[in-house]
Amino acid sequence: MENNEDNKFLGTEKISKLLLKFSIPCILSLLISSLYNIVDQIFIGHSSLGYLGNAATGVVYPITIIAVAFAWCFGDGAAAFLSLCQGRKDTKNAHKAVGNSILASFVISIIFLILGYIFMDKMLSLFGASSDSLQLAHDYFVIILAAIPIYMVANTMNAIIRADGSPSFSMLATSIGAVINIILDPIFIFTFNLGIKGAAYATVIGEVASLIISIIYFKKPKTFKLSFNSFKMDFSLFKNVIKLGISTFITQMSIVAISLVCNMMLAKYGLESKYKADIPIAVIGIVMKVFSIVINIVVGVILGAQPILGYNFGAKNISRVKETFKKTVFVASLVGIISTLIFELCPSIIISLFGSADALYMEFATLTFRLFLMLVTFTCLIKLCSIFFQAVGEPLKAAMVSLARDIVCFIPLVIILPHFMGIKGVLVAAPIADMLGMILTIILVKSFFNKLEPSKSENNATLQKSKKGLIITISREHGSQGKYIGELVAKELHIPYYYKEMTALAAKESGLDKEFISKINQTGNIMHELYLTTTPVKYAIEAQEKVIKQIASKGSCVLVGRAADYVLRNNDNVVNIFIYAPKDYRVQNIMEMYHDTKAKALKNMEKSDKNRASYYKIISGKTWGATENYDLCINSAIGAKKTAYIICEYLKTLTK
Repeated sequence: MENNEDNKFLGTEKISKLLLKFSIPCILSLLISSLYNIVDQIFIGHSSLGYLGNAATGVVYPITIIAVAFAWCFGDGAAAFLSLCQGRKDTKNAHKAVGNSILASFVISIIFLILGYIFMDKMLSLFGASSDSLQLAHDYFVIILAAIPIYMVANTMNAIIRADGSPSFSMLATSIGAVINIILDPIFIFTFNLGIKGAAYATVIGEVASLIISIIYFKKPKTFKLSFNSFKMDFSLFKNVIKLGISTFITQMSIVAISLVCNMMLAKYGLESKYKADIPIAVIGIVMKVFSIVINIVVGVILGAQPILGYNFGAKNISRVKETFKKTVFVASLVGIISTLIFELCPSIIISLFGSADALYMEFATLTFRLFLMLVTFTCLIKLCSIFFQAVGEPLKAAMVSLARDIVCFIPLVIILPHFMGIKGVLVAAPIADMLGMILTIILVKSFFNKLEPSKSENNATLQKSKKGLIITISREHGSQGKYIGELVAKELHIPYYYKEMTALAAKESGLDKEFISKINQTGNIMHELYLTTTPVKYAIEAQEKVIKQIASKGSCVLVGRAADYVLRNNDNVVNIFIYAPKDYRVQNIMEMYHDTKAKALKNMEKSDKNRASYYKIISGKTWGATENYDLCINSAIGAKKTAYIICEYLKTLTK
């Protein structure tokens, strides 16, 4: 991540200029990757295979998404973990996370390959292959499946390359693979007359090229160095990688669930209609891939806006957060409206790109574009708002927005409506799900902005003068009186004391809001670890660590909390102390301090300790409260003053 001075321009530069700078590369990268998913169908549609060939590839596509779900889970998890390692200068675990993720991707790909060959025809039938398209789907999938290890490892590596600070190289690897695929498709399909097998071979060769380019990068990465030890599985470490990548996995598997249910319903009710099974399966495959281009433009816009939103949200510069959000909503709406007009007024232009077919095919394709994508503008806005919530540190809301439309609304509707409307029920399910998902999105967005308040706190924090000597860091269990003990120690030694002052100084240094920085280790929910890896929180952590080092450079002091012991791990004059106490003693202290009931005090104590442990783990990779991380662990149940006295006596022994 850039340093704090460089980040400040995100709070001052013209927003439209920032959006152009960050969003255009994201859009281009996503559009290039979309070519992999669409180019085969364009050439196949113009071959003698026609819509049956497209039906076959449409059946295979969602199966390959399962492989992508695992690859991106490992890749994005490793990318997030690598970003954390970069922040804490952790070279030991960085290369292990990368190596373990690549290894896991390869192992899962082999399992996927074996299961795919054993259950191939059953899988293809499950995802909608008919008796007419099954052999074509088999011919295509048998080649694609053989290259699944290449595909998965390349995708895992690609995410890691981006996190290593080389998004352009990542885009290069994807682009070259896509270009090779485009060039070879017509050669293999038409010149060599290989048909659907030719499309598969072209795709595989493109994937091989992407993998080779990625491997070349891994010879000299920027922030880690792979060795044989990197690929030795460390399950305790890899568990954290999985946690950070699980949201990506869930998102991709929701696509699989949607495709599976949609294809099953189209195949079932298609047979009962004049269109039969293959026309609906072929058309929906094309529609979904055209739809992905529209969505990727919107995703590129909001991904480019993430650093702008993250910094200004952390700074509580609410006017800039709102302005950035409004501009991205305007672009997404414009993209959605233009797409809707094309799909509604002239769908035949889009359909003709994928070859011509009989009247029934054209009739159903036109109907699908007009019904299924009727409210594509809402879909764009839902996706945008989901990523917006990620950008401002609200991963739970992001998941709610994303899954509400796809899983909670669309899947039940696509199962229920065909009972009353036949095959049209499958198509109508999408706009109804869009409408319901949009209602929830509006509610969550309005609630979020209504609660936002601009920064009102004054910030007169300054670094205090000190003398040469020991730097004492104090970590403490909630209710152990660690803050008060720290004050007593500082007073006795006549040295500065820092607690809230650390966050105030970090805010002053970075331009972020001190209240926001103060709460980053207090906010807790079921996605706490993901919250700690979001953009605004990473800005805050970076600012805080920089200030802790500045404070330490001024001389002897007492620092309470904020993982200061780990931040200053390379300083020779640091003494790390952990203060703990029995549960009943701490609950009693919390009841007296905050006037809580016993039950509320216990709940707050457990929540606070859990959040501190999670924060410490993210920052340091170590276990909060583990004795090996501290020079002195002391039970404060003997009383705050006695505890402070013992600490001071201990410190005296270190300076003799």
